[in-house]
Amino acid sequence: MKPTLTLFSWLCFLPFLQAQQFIQVKNGPLVTKPGDSRSINLVDVNGDGLDDVFISKGLKGGQNNDLYLNLGKGNFQAVTTDSITLDMSPSDGATFADTDNDGDLDAYVTTWYRRPNLFYTNDGKGNFTHQGQGITGPMGTYSETAAFGDYDNDGLVDIYITNSAGDKRNLLYRNTGNNNFERIQLDWLSEALPSRSANWADYDNDGDLDLFVANEEVNFNSLFRNQGKGHFEKISNDPVVRDTFSAVTASWGDVNNDGFQDLFVGNAGFIKAQNNQLFLNNGKGGFTPAPTGPIQTDGGCSFGSAFADYDNDGDLDLFVSNGYCSGEIVNFLYRNKGDGTFERDLQSLPNFSTPCSFGSAWSDLNNDGFQDLVVSTCKNGQNDPEPSNLLFMNQGNKNTWLKIHLSGTKSNQAAIGAKLRVKSTINGKAVWQMREISAQTGYAGQNSLTAHFGLANSKQVDALVVEWPSGAKQQFKKVKAGQRYQLKENGKLVIWP
Repeated sequence: MKPTLTLFSWLCFLPFLQAQQFIQVKNGPLVTKPGDSRSINLVDVNGDGLDDVFISKGLKGGQNNDLYLNLGKGNFQAVTTDSITLDMSPSDGATFADTDNDGDLDAYVTTWYRRPNLFYTNDGKGNFTHQGQGITGPMGTYSETAAFGDYDNDGLVDIYITNSAGDKRNLLYRNTGNNNFERIQLDWLSEALPSRSANWADYDNDGDLDLFVANEEVNFNSLFRNQGKGHFEKISNDPVVRDTFSAVTASWGDVNNDGFQDLFVGNAGFIKAQNNQLFLNNGKGGFTPAPTGPIQTDGGCSFGSAFADYDNDGDLDLFVSNGYCSGEIVNFLYRNKGDGTFERDLQSLPNFSTPCSFGSAWSDLNNDGFQDLVVSTCKNGQNDPEPSNLLFMNQGNKNTWLKIHLSGTKSNQAAIGAKLRVKSTINGKAVWQMREISAQTGYAGQNSLTAHFGLANSKQVDALVVEWPSGAKQQFKKVKAGQRYQLKENGKLVIWP
């Protein structure tokens, strides 16, 4: 890789810090280079402790993807000569994980228009090699997105791929080691629905990853409960699979801090707005529709979604990106009121309007302890110009935080599927929070693989519990806030410089 240096800085926006929680960066190629963007993946591809930015592009005739290396302090470097930026394919979703457990993140990028999907291996320094025969090989697909996840807990990440046209059956490939994958063909994989997003999560807290698939065009969504040893049960009598909207995006997150994953589902009627949905995990293997609020009544043509505690007050907030809609299009930011209910935040972002947005993702890009936001933009109509992407830097507040980056040994190296639970005293009350490491959020997005917790006014975490996919469990007490840590499976918790 021989990247071309292109820097930008958001420091010139300092006079506006008092106005909003975020400032919008308007200089630099990440936010000025036009394109028909799809996936946003905020991942550290070169192992320097800073999350980089990958953006897939989806024009019908093909378009090169973008990769920006994070140099710190809001500066990025555009990569122009690596194979992952020279595909000239109509790319769609993307997912990153360490497929061969060699300590770096590899990539899988889906394409549409019956083009082959793309598998890239990382040499450890952020240089990618296209593996033409890897995973799905030369098979032409109409794939929307993909998600890595170790569903059989053997220490190797597997991959699930959604399709929305052609042979609509979705694809599951099991990792057998050394970057070899075998296709799994079981009854539960025989559905032929127009699927958009796929998101792994251990929603029943039994130690293995379950799967939710969002299906569009007035179809029921699909929820598959992992029964262990590679067997899945299709759930058919739960509220999350009873409605027939046109679902595109879904995100898991524990919105009420009860230790169980809740589920947001975003819908889009293509040029026609639909209401979105929020389901609360009842802790008994099922879900209950959340009380009606703005999330369920704001409408929108929702394509991307991602949870994060952007104000560090100790609960998960939600960003929803909208596109392919009629009239003025705006994105949604929802603030958690502390009890799992949400209010529309119309103040924290300086600009909610968008020509058309696709994927979105959160990461603390400048390592100041506060989550920043990147949103991809797309052509709302065939004849519309190609827009530029959106970057919002979080200006922070007085709340404290904790960040932890995990590395598996017996578990997969990127720790996909690991759960972290922290207990802290917030406003005089003991509060447990939970995060699960995931290789996909919403539709065409991937949050940072570094777990982030807002702690409000807490100066320390009273208890930290890490549950690894291998079944190993580690516990720590009195962890200082305002720090980022590294933890290797069954190792010591160390400060990350």
